[in-house]
Amino acid sequence: MNMKYITKVKSNLSIYTKKKTSNILDGSYNSIYKGKSMNFEDLREYIIGDNVKDIDWKASARSNKILIKQYIAEKKHNVLFILDSGKKMLADTKDLDSKKEVALMATGTIAYLVDKHGDSISAIYKGKKSIKLFPFKTGLYNIEKILNSYEKEIDTENNIESLINYVLKFIKRRMIIFVITDIDGLNNISEETLRKLSLLHDVMFINVSDALMTGYNAFDVDKDCYIPDYILEDQKLKDIELDVKTKIYEGTKEKFKKYKIITTTINKQKDIVNDVFKLLERRKNANIH
Repeated sequence: MNMKYITKVKSNLSIYTKKKTSNILDGSYNSIYKGKSMNFEDLREYIIGDNVKDIDWKASARSNKILIKQYIAEKKHNVLFILDSGKKMLADTKDLDSKKEVALMATGTIAYLVDKHGDSISAIYKGKKSIKLFPFKTGLYNIEKILNSYEKEIDTENNIESLINYVLKFIKRRMIIFVITDIDGLNNISEETLRKLSLLHDVMFINVSDALMTGYNAFDVDKDCYIPDYILEDQKLKDIELDVKTKIYEGTKEKFKKYKIITTTINKQKDIVNDVFKLLERRKNANIH
């Protein structure tokens, strides 16, 4: 297989050769696991599927809630990428880069760092005929296979929340999850789904930004045509669009903040490495504090 994506990722990461890129993940995503051989971390409310042996009965009696002991493990991880393959991923970003290429390279960059850390990688997305789920594996060949397959399948009627709920229902293991979608995907995820996801997994979201409808040479992906100039040049429409998108984004940020889920927005390919490192540093600092 031609390792075109891995080659590009390695080239983009070369500017960080003075940093130990594999170490950026050390301690940054110490996922929560259960088990008596691990260090005690915290208590949380019991959810279906938890081991009853981990119930703290004394704390439960004091709080009138069933509480579970959580333990933190320094170990290799299972890292899952939930990828948005909807038709809107064929559009452009705010800075007029290809959303598809930004999604591919963001996934590839994180996956490359994860592989250097020795962790297992899987990915899931909605294909044109069915859901595609890759088994957890290590190695650059695995990453390239995922990216090549995903690139060919972008252009579906995709619902990112239904994909997350599929993961919650059928994948019974603790994971670090990266969800790569856009503002439409972020906005349409319910709080109940976010609550379940944050209770079970260490999760981060990447928002691939959208071009403005009233921007330059804008293309309507849904209608498969360019937007007329008289719409693009209408200042009142520009102001309305900016106001609506700002309100949606701010509301989404508050929703994710409520469940302590870290998000970042990527506008262009040349910022991917820097934005990914900032995301992982924020995750690391959140775990430290």
